[in-house]
Amino acid sequence: MSASDAIYDRVVARDPDQPEFHQAVKEVLESLEPVLKENPEYISVVERVVEPERLIHFRVPWVDDEGNVHVNRGFRIQFNGAIGPYKGGLRFHPSVNASILKFLAFEQIFKNSLTGLPMGGGKGGSDFDPKGKSDAEVMRFCQSFMMELWRHIGQDCDVPAGDIGVGGREIGYMFGMYKRLQNEFQGGVLTGKGLSYGGSLIRPEATGYGLV
Repeated sequence: MSASDAIYDRVVARDPDQPEFHQAVKEVLESLEPVLKENPEYISVVERVVEPERLIHFRVPWVDDEGNVHVNRGFRIQFNGAIGPYKGGLRFHPSVNASILKFLAFEQIFKNSLTGLPMGGGKGGSDFDPKGKSDAEVMRFCQSFMMELWRHIGQDCDVPAGDIGVGGREIGYMFGMYKRLQNEFQGGVLTGKGLSYGGSLIRPEATGYGLV
């Protein structure tokens, strides 16, 4: 059995109910197999890389416009901070679970490394669906989400951004709550903010420009 197969088998045995994460690990290990054959001293490094440093899972209660209380799940996966703060988006979508976020956070390590900047990999979000919700409901959810997330992030430790279901509106609501809780303006704690409060020029177009 090859080193990459052995590592993959241990990942599957450890988390058998996470097929999306298994897929991401398998693809990376297959590409690394020639390197591991030539450099067996790296095997132990890869074994550490495939395990997140932290998997934060929390409850997010929020109130709709009719006064009914709902509960969603919130997550933040901090995968690898060896060279800098964790960096990766927040996704609000009914499909969100630990497996999907571990898959995305794991890939984020390598995407961030290609920039040449000192960033680690992370990803987070919730199974909350912003579609069909009023602005007030989205605001209350984002504020409740940040009530737990704020203690785990910061411009020098973990910098979330937007993703599916999380745009400038949601980032703004979360940033406002973070400021209240932290009692400090940390302009680098969330990316994707509006220009009027510390955002970057052409940020909304940046992903599209990356495609072309």
